[in-house]
Amino acid sequence: MSNAARLREVGSDDDEALVVLARHGDERAVRELVRRHNQRLFRAARSIVRNDGEAEDVVQAAYVRAFRHLDQFRGGARFSTWLTRIAINEATTRLRRRRPTVDVDAVDIAASAGTVIAFPTVRLPVDPEAEMSRTEIRALLERAIDDLPPIFRTVFVLRDIEGLSVEETAEQLHQKPVTVRTRLHRARQMLRATLEAEIAGSFGGLFPFDGQRCVAMADRVLVALRDAAP
Repeated sequence: MSNAARLREVGSDDDEALVVLARHGDERAVRELVRRHNQRLFRAARSIVRNDGEAEDVVQAAYVRAFRHLDQFRGGARFSTWLTRIAINEATTRLRRRRPTVDVDAVDIAASAGTVIAFPTVRLPVDPEAEMSRTEIRALLERAIDDLPPIFRTVFVLRDIEGLSVEETAEQLHQKPVTVRTRLHRARQMLRATLEAEIAGSFGGLFPFDGQRCVAMADRVLVALRDAAP
């Protein structure tokens, strides 16, 4: 069977078959693997380096490293796990070159109490005003996530944004599941506190009833009073 025929038969979750083809230099298999994993790798990398351009560089470097060393992928873990770990290692290495590592204990102590955030998942209507609102909300959430300490930010991105299980997240980060749960809980706490602080100053402007609406109400009241007069 030709490589093209094999590629057509590969299922949506069958990375290992694509890896076999990629090992033999099949460019279409490489492209498909990249397409499948771009988003996760970018999100994982960006959660560490906090810069779109640098995150793209990390993802590219991770792919190059992975495809040059496909012989090291033994199939003990899923290909996506192996690949994401390479991206995380690449991003972490770059971050260490840039600045000292964060004191984990100091960050743990700084985390304050709070509750879980429910992030909006409903697709908004596609119109200019709705799109602008959605863009503003996304920018607010991205800023809040960027401000999380690194040890919490990557856990949050992998668990709540990428949807990995606690066990998968722990495997990616070489952490215990209980550590992932604790850091995810604290990440949500800090996000809630940040978002509440961001939007608290806007409450006074909600549900405005002023300007012409206010004038019109007074006019209507006066008309009703006149109509009710004996």
